[in-house]
Amino acid sequence: MGILVNVISGSWKILLDSSVYVLFGLLVAGLLRVFINPASIAKHLGKNSVSSVFKAALFGIPIPLCSCGVLPAAASLKKQGASNGATTAFLISTPESGVDSIAITYALLDPVMTIARPISGMITASAAGISENLFKRKKKSVNTTPDLSCPLDNCCDGIDCPPEVHRNHHKFSEKTVAGMKYAFKVLWGDLASWFYVGILLSGLIGTLIPDDILTRYLGGGLSSMLLMLMVGIPIYICATASTPIAAALILKGVSPGAALVFLLAGPATNITSLTVLLKVIGKRATTIYLGCIGIFSVLCGLALDWIYSSFGFSAKAMVGQASEAIPFWLKLAGTLFLVSLSAKPVYGALKRNFYKKKQEPCKCKSDSCCS
Repeated sequence: MGILVNVISGSWKILLDSSVYVLFGLLVAGLLRVFINPASIAKHLGKNSVSSVFKAALFGIPIPLCSCGVLPAAASLKKQGASNGATTAFLISTPESGVDSIAITYALLDPVMTIARPISGMITASAAGISENLFKRKKKSVNTTPDLSCPLDNCCDGIDCPPEVHRNHHKFSEKTVAGMKYAFKVLWGDLASWFYVGILLSGLIGTLIPDDILTRYLGGGLSSMLLMLMVGIPIYICATASTPIAAALILKGVSPGAALVFLLAGPATNITSLTVLLKVIGKRATTIYLGCIGIFSVLCGLALDWIYSSFGFSAKAMVGQASEAIPFWLKLAGTLFLVSLSAKPVYGALKRNFYKKKQEPCKCKSDSCCS
């Protein structure tokens, strides 16, 4: 009973520390959704150039999509004429970060990791995109038209309706409300279940795993990075949900570099997304995608450990310091609001996974009595 209380207590503390930052990240993500149309940027990503790769990697950093959620967006970019290199860069940088995960990284970890995470994602994504362009096979160019339709309600296609005209279709307040609805209903509906899984796992790690075990095997060095890479690649976890787990691991003695490898490899890869990638960008590009994530996440992890060591930073001592700046009443209010937003999507996820009844075969002999 005492163990259960400790797990719940540890999970609750992390939820309190992160709630306000998660809400802030969701709000920014919703505004990005309605004020910036991702499809319209596809026209900048069609050339097999270094600049298009950098643009795609930079464009993907603030967008909060998981490794499976990013696939339709990447497929859309590909169809609109984006090069394989730009598509590959977008596929890596997007799930590895996001305004929501950057905010919660600042809340639960420290400023150094908050900066290192998106920069490492940018480096990994750019390296993969440039490699893909260098080793690509020559194909005939296909002229395509970017999708410039309105992201709010598809009120116009953006072609027959010029941007200067479309600006008058929706007021600032309408866009803001639409962005908030998207953030707190659609986006959080996709993330909520995984977020609470991450919160619960962080409580379990903090309670059940002895410090010396993780310090011995994941305390730093190349072997720690490779071991964390083997753990991160096959699992399915979003960038936001991986952050409380990384915080719990660091508190148990895991090096910040090894935690960074988990934060990069975990959200960017999983068995399901890799199979879909084979169809979206092909075998060669998928191999480059996976290879660059492995190589550069390990290199970034080693570099981060060197930074902490050289400047005398203690990752364990700095974990969660940013949350101390938030007054308790605001953290409690943010937590209660986040929990209220989560009730419906979490219940729906539990219902789908645990209470869904198997459909019985139709026993009626008539063709029209059963659907």
